[in-house]
Amino acid sequence: MMTVVGKDQVNIVARVTQQLYEANCELGEASMLRLGGNFSIMMMVAFAGDALELEAMMSSVADDMDLRVHVDVIEGQLHAHSLPDVCVHVSGADRPGIVAQVAGALAKAGLSILDLESDVAGSEQSPIYVMQIEGCATLGIEALEKAIVDLDKNGLDVSLNPIETLIG
Repeated sequence: MMTVVGKDQVNIVARVTQQLYEANCELGEASMLRLGGNFSIMMMVAFAGDALELEAMMSSVADDMDLRVHVDVIEGQLHAHSLPDVCVHVSGADRPGIVAQVAGALAKAGLSILDLESDVAGSEQSPIYVMQIEGCATLGIEALEKAIVDLDKNGLDVSLNPIETLIG
């Protein structure tokens, strides 16, 4: 798993992937996104060398673009993903602990989180924390519905929507 982080700028994806291509790397799953003016890449990379050699091979692009590259050796499990069956939307006045509170309550109710995105909306004077979580309801939707009642009581607006997956 190669992680690349740096200030958001034009050409990061093109330069990183070109360098990997020229080194005969094979790319697997990837997630690339902008967070708070920075850009982050997480991608599975098959490379003939070891982690230190991959980091060294990426150093010219990293140095040129002021990026940080980190490689962890993992066991790639392509084609082994779980599909989410529920989406939870959360919003409320921004305050410390919202993610921990929500994630903890949903975990106790059996939610296996597959994807979580969050943002701060509103204004500096009245910030609103917004979060969308997709996951698998391992104990059923009803358990999650009970869990969000308590979250609603704590000043959060929480909605739960099943995700219909049609394969075929």
